[in-house]
Amino acid sequence: MNQEYHDRIEAINFSLAHDDGQSARNLEQADVILVGVSRSGKTPTSLYLAMQHGVKAANYPLIPEDFERGHLPTALMPHKRKCFGLTIDPERLSQIRNERRPDSRYAALDNCRTEVAAAEQMMRRSGIEWLSSTHKSIEEIATTILRDIRPDRLSY
Repeated sequence: MNQEYHDRIEAINFSLAHDDGQSARNLEQADVILVGVSRSGKTPTSLYLAMQHGVKAANYPLIPEDFERGHLPTALMPHKRKCFGLTIDPERLSQIRNERRPDSRYAALDNCRTEVAAAEQMMRRSGIEWLSSTHKSIEEIATTILRDIRPDRLSY
């Protein structure tokens, strides 16, 4: 086994352990922490970064309680410089969420609009760079993130 293979396996295990905010332990080891509302593409992007580039990518959902508090979750505060946000068009988000939970408050268009607007406002206030995943492939999203956080991992 070479070092690159070992690093990718370690990155995959890290990303799986830190999927969807499951663990806030060892976030200092993360290369990047993806933040955004539920179903904005955080999990597939973090796993792609780990599998293809050996990047330790955690992902952390922004939830309504975070918006009510008006600031990033406490677990993210010390790692704000590692955070990168994903957002999505509210109409597309509603479609995606309706596939998972049809006709729910979670999937309602007005709720999706509120959550996306609050997440974007929070990221803007916190100085977190973000992009919309609406019309981008996982590869495009990952390339943008890598360009900002780990340009040494880009290969053209």
